[in-house]
Amino acid sequence: MLSNQEFIRKSLELNLVFLRLMKEHAIFIEGGLTPKSQVLAVQAERFKNELTSLLHETVNLSYGRISLEVAASGEIVTRFTLNAEKMTEFYTGMRIDTTVTMREMELRNEQPMNLVNMVAGVENLNSRVMHTVRQFADFKAEILQNVLACKLFTHNYPTMIEHLRREALYYLDMLERLQNRSAIDLAKNTAVKETFWNHIMEEHAKFIRGMLDPEEENLIEVAQMFAGEFEQLTTQAENAQKNPALVPGVTRESREATGEFRNFKAQGTQGMLACQIKSVMLPLLGDHVLREANYYLRLLKVIEKKKLP
Repeated sequence: MLSNQEFIRKSLELNLVFLRLMKEHAIFIEGGLTPKSQVLAVQAERFKNELTSLLHETVNLSYGRISLEVAASGEIVTRFTLNAEKMTEFYTGMRIDTTVTMREMELRNEQPMNLVNMVAGVENLNSRVMHTVRQFADFKAEILQNVLACKLFTHNYPTMIEHLRREALYYLDMLERLQNRSAIDLAKNTAVKETFWNHIMEEHAKFIRGMLDPEEENLIEVAQMFAGEFEQLTTQAENAQKNPALVPGVTRESREATGEFRNFKAQGTQGMLACQIKSVMLPLLGDHVLREANYYLRLLKVIEKKKLP
């Protein structure tokens, strides 16, 4: 059972990371639609605005209440995020609220506000987030169903739309656990988590590979290498669910691979922002997958630390 303090901190940290990811999902979905799908674009825009508003609320509650480790991990924002948003806004014409990004960059330096009924406020926030994210997951499923039935065209891969939906469901599951005050047993769920996130990393590598210009042969080769590596790690993590003795080795290999992949993503994002890499990837997507690697890398480090004697 989580204490009130743990519930508040873990809820705010999760929402800071995943509300940003979800609002960016809305940007990627809207950006991938054609003029014919204006109704869907308006719906995606509405989700983006709702999720941005919820993120602002989360930031308001988070000053001085999240761990320095999370604040400095690069999973909330990176040194590229603000410029990636500005460039993506320029390319697409979509309005992106950068004020929340600038506020998040100051989280580690702020003192906690003296808020009463903090627990009730966070519970209420989580409840509203879950409602919106559940609707958003259904929206993604509807888009995917129509794409697969050849009733809708989008510039996003069908696999990517499903990828975005699974991340929303992961977020919902984590929030539901927190609302129930369930302490997450990392030792018990390690192999399941690593199966999920290694597969996410595998798909990131495949998306990057597919969005690079054909002439970027060296980068395509590296992306393909990471795709194969994480495909193997996903299989190893699945095997570890049946044989717990395999977990430490999978965790170590996953951490090493994720660290290397994180560096590749950082270099790629920097290259896109400097207009040095040819691709059809929005700069914000580069920063987006970089932050997910930072999140997973911190999770793996926590898992390893928890298992020390």
